[in-house]
Parts: sequence; structure tokens; C-alpha cells
Amino acid sequence: MHSAELSSSFSLESPPTAWDVLIIGTGLAGLAAALSLANTKRVAILSKRQLEAGASNYAQGGIAAVMSSEDSFDQHVEDTIIAGAGLCDREVTEFIVSQSPNAMKWLIEQGVEFTRQQDDSLHLTQEGGHSVRRILHVADATGNAVQKKMIERVKAHPNIFIFEHHLAIDLITHRHVKGPAQSEQAACYGAYVWNEHSHRVETFQAHATILATGGTGKVYLYTTNPDTATGDGIAMAWRAGCRVANMEFIQFHPTCLYHPHAKSFLISEAVRGEGGVLRIPGTGHRFMTDHDLRGELAPRDVVARSIDFEMKKRGLDFVHLDISHQPASFIKEHFPNIYQRCLEFGMDMTTSPLPVVPAAHYTCGGIMTNLSGETNLPGLYAIGETAYTGLHGANRLASNSLLECVVLAQSSAQSIQDRTYAHTDIKVPDWDESRVTDADEEVVIAHNWEELRRCMWNYVGIARTTKRLERAKHRIDLLRDEIFEFYSHFRVSYDLIELRNLVDVADLIVRSALLRKESRGLHYSPDYPDKLAAPTPTIIEGFAPDLS
Repeated sequence: MHSAELSSSFSLESPPTAWDVLIIGTGLAGLAAALSLANTKRVAILSKRQLEAGASNYAQGGIAAVMSSEDSFDQHVEDTIIAGAGLCDREVTEFIVSQSPNAMKWLIEQGVEFTRQQDDSLHLTQEGGHSVRRILHVADATGNAVQKKMIERVKAHPNIFIFEHHLAIDLITHRHVKGPAQSEQAACYGAYVWNEHSHRVETFQAHATILATGGTGKVYLYTTNPDTATGDGIAMAWRAGCRVANMEFIQFHPTCLYHPHAKSFLISEAVRGEGGVLRIPGTGHRFMTDHDLRGELAPRDVVARSIDFEMKKRGLDFVHLDISHQPASFIKEHFPNIYQRCLEFGMDMTTSPLPVVPAAHYTCGGIMTNLSGETNLPGLYAIGETAYTGLHGANRLASNSLLECVVLAQSSAQSIQDRTYAHTDIKVPDWDESRVTDADEEVVIAHNWEELRRCMWNYVGIARTTKRLERAKHRIDLLRDEIFEFYSHFRVSYDLIELRNLVDVADLIVRSALLRKESRGLHYSPDYPDKLAAPTPTIIEGFAPDLS
């Protein structure tokens, strides 16, 4: 067995030097947290690939913030709660929205150059679910522009140490005596990490650990997410005993480009915000107004479900997104990257519509935290898409996610600055491979990976019946047993670590979906088409290991 199951063998003698803070993940949340901590803390950042590989880099639309006299905190809060279908935590939503001007000011101070108008005021665009224009953006490649500045600042800071191609396997946990009653409580001390360069497992000990590992999109066959989105943080936290909430709410982006070589390329929400309309191929019929009075500016769950309905009803492989009625100069100015990318696939969006399909896009649930990013496991924080704060409810409002990244990164950094960590003299054991061997059949991993993702796509997609969910649960249980047996007997590899995390995440999604006996937001069940009068979050207690 691997040493993840031996984490109780701690001692207090000659402890190795621990990092002040270990940050796992290098999207906007992780990098913002690092920059917010590094003036006073020694920070290690782990990136499972290169720094630029996370989902933040691919965010096209922008960041929602109250920056106009025509807008207000109350309006932004109400838009968020409406999109969240009644499951947003109002206190959390009010806090994050109220911090939006300061968060944008901080990004500008870091050097982010948001698109401006001729009078040098910020250009604000509008997206689905927003009642006014409040989206700050850098043309149609906001995430890329923000990440470039964050990476530039992180690399230049002497207190930040970057470890690329390092994939966390499991959190290091142990019970320690706490309080006058001398009771024991589990705590987090860092993580065991796979070094892809050396093909060895390393121990990263830390006083505080932040999970900023992104979402779970790769659990589905079709996704807009990068290959790194395998739910690592959520799976690790759940295995360590953290509570996980609302995992049934997986947002499907309505408009992913349909092309065999356009892997994970989405067509920004802003295309519809600037006048793009959805049509039936062949007839040209604009169908969104048949489903919702808001048309193309309805929230993402409504648009994705409407497209899915029309595709299944008519036997279509895709629908059309058409903005060709806008002047070509307007399209090229507002969507230069999308325009150029589509040209590479032989599609000119200035003259013809684009074929699009829904694809898994954003995980609205995750590791439960408070407004400081703290989990129920002392020493462990979670921020960004991997966390559940209560902001997104049953459906994320477009462009709220990057805002949440910055606000919670700063909030968690403040919490870490304010805390004194009493368990810093713990010595943790190294990873133990004495009872495992090299894998004899790597093909098992590839087959299980493919089967898992197809199972999730077919049975746990946009519309889910109880029968489909039960079928998925049965298959996932079998896959988990196979993967656990493989993990227990063979040395870890990059693909095995990700597959183990994916099957745990898939199980959490299906279990959560089975628990929700209604249709709400991103979770639609023909067996329970109505909404409950008093909805509550779906909470699953963490699978705490035996640390006795």
C-alpha cells in the first residue's frame, strides 16, 4: 500500500523545514493567493503541468464587477441569486459582490490592462443573466491576459517558489491534541506530490495548504476544460475528510465549437451578449425565444438545456450561433481571438454562422468553505472552482467565477496571515513504495478512463433520469474497485493519479444527483420536474481515513 494510508506514523523529532504555505494549482485563484501572501510568507506553488495550463488561461468573457453608476451591488446580487435558482447563499453573495471594485483595482495594480473606451473609461460588456453591462474584459481573451500578468508577477517574487509538472496525490493528515479537553482533531500538513521529471513521490510539508486545483470537466467526454481539470483538489479533500457540497450542479457551456479538431474551444458568452443568435441549421429559425423570453441572454442552464432539447428533438449534431449580421469590423474588434481561431478551421463568423454544441464547463459545487476559504480540516483552504462557497448556487452567473477567485484568494491569504499554526513541529513520513511494483498493464488505465467519461456523458449529462443515475452509480462502483486495486498494488503514474481522482469525483456527482429530488438550475430530472419549496444544498461528508 502507498503511504497515503500510513499518515498516522508521525514523530516530533528533527522536523524538516516546512513551507509557510503550499498552494496546489496555478489558475487565477492560486496565483492571486500567492501574491497576496508572499510579502510575509514563504510560498510553494505546484503546477501539474506548466503554469499556463489551467482553466483560467482559457476564460474568454471577462470578470463581473460593479464599476458603473448605472449598476449597484444590489442589482449584481439579485442577478446572481436569480441565476443560482434560489440556492445562492445571500451573505456570501453580498460579501463577494461588495469586494468586486477592490478586486478589480488590485488586478489593475498588478498590470492587467482591461479594454477601455475612447475616453479611457473601462469598456463593460453584458452576458447572459446580467441585467446591465458589468463585465470587464481584455477583448475576448481576458483569462489569458490576466494570467500572463499574474505569472509575470509570481515569477519575479523572491518568496514564491514554482514547481511545474508536480501533481499532488494526497493530502497529509494526522490527528493532534487540541484544547483543554485534550481532544483530538485531524489537521492538514501538506501533500504527497508526484514529480513528473524524476518519476518520484516527494513530500511537501506546509503550515497551511491551499487547494486551487480547478474543476472536474474531464470527467465528461466533451468539455471546454483543459486536460488538467480532473477534480484533483475535490477528490483529495474528500478523501481527507472534508465536506463536499452541490456536486450535482455541473454547468454545461451552451456554445462549444463543433469541429473534430477544435478541442475544448468555446465561443464566449459575450458573442450572444453582443447580438449573436441561436438558429436551427437549414431553416435558420431562431429558437431561444421559444424557450425563454430572455432569448439568448437567458442564464447558461436555460440556454444549454434549450439547445440540448432542440438537438434531440430534431436529431441534430449541432445548432448555429450567428452574429454575421453585425459589421465585420465590429466582430473583429470585439472577438479577435475567436474570429482568428475559427478562420483556422475554415469558418468565417463575419459571413456565416458557427456550429456549436453544449459541453461540460464549470463545477458549481466543491469543497465546502467559509468566507475565508477555510475547510473543516484545520490548515486546509480551498479557493476558486474547486471550492463551494455558496456564491454559485444551482447555476453560476457568467463571469462571477474569476471575481470569486480574486476575492477568496485575498480573503484566505488574510486568514493565513492572522493565524498562528501550533502544529509546525510535526515530522511527516516519506512516501512508502516498499509494497508496490511497476504496473504490468497500463492499458487498464486508458480503458477505465474512456469508460468512465462515456458513462458520465451518457447518463449524467444535461438531463438525468433516476434510472440513468442508478446505472451510472453501479458502473462507477465497479470502476472504483478496479482502480483502487490497481492503485494499491502498482507504483503511481500521472494517468493513474488523475483517474483515481476522476472516479471519486464522478461518484460524488452521481450521489449528489440522486439525493436531489427536484429539478433546479443545472440539475434537470424528468422524474422530478418541479422545484422544492425550500431547497437546501446537497452536502456529503468527507471520507475521513482511519488515523488512529
